Amino acid sequence: MTGIGVERLGPERARLVAERIAAAFLVLDAPRWLVPDERKREAVLAEQFEILVDHAMRHGLVFGTTDLSGVAVWFPSIEADPAPPPPDYDVRLAAACGEWTDRFVHLDELFAANHPQPDHHHLAFLAVQPDLQGRGVGTALLRHHHEWLDANRMPGYLEASSELGVALYARHGYQVREPFRLPDGTPFWPMWREPR
Repeated sequence: MTGIGVERLGPERARLVAERIAAAFLVLDAPRWLVPDERKREAVLAEQFEILVDHAMRHGLVFGTTDLSGVAVWFPSIEADPAPPPPDYDVRLAAACGEWTDRFVHLDELFAANHPQPDHHHLAFLAVQPDLQGRGVGTALLRHHHEWLDANRMPGYLEASSELGVALYARHGYQVREPFRLPDGTPFWPMWREPR
């Protein structure tokens, strides 16, 4: 796919973005640990992702391809101007995740413990419609924001959740760091990109 357009999305698209992320992430190992019940997994993920996407609409940047086949959710992580936490996060997380809330809290704590301190933009989610993966959609989304990061001398950071993800991000200048793991051994690879 060439000539893939990318645009910033507004709050009216929060649910759609959350559902796109949930659908794309079902093939990953981490969601199986987070929500062991396969029948409920996608719905629970979409509910939890919607909390974060909605927050990014207000305090971050949410981009989508013009056909909405791919989405990217970025949070500026700037020490001098930190974003507030999502309002009523604990209550909303419990409502979204039910009996698996403790697992999502554990994941949040892992992410926080491994998050770097220098100013950067954090790619919280990059998701592409499963039947369109491998066709340049993710690359178009990355290039779109990397242009801004490079022009403004801002590093990028993410946690890759698969070896395929590590390979994709490495092609875009991210350096992989030592992984951290969920209790079942599922790894996340922190990755850092210096501006070009």
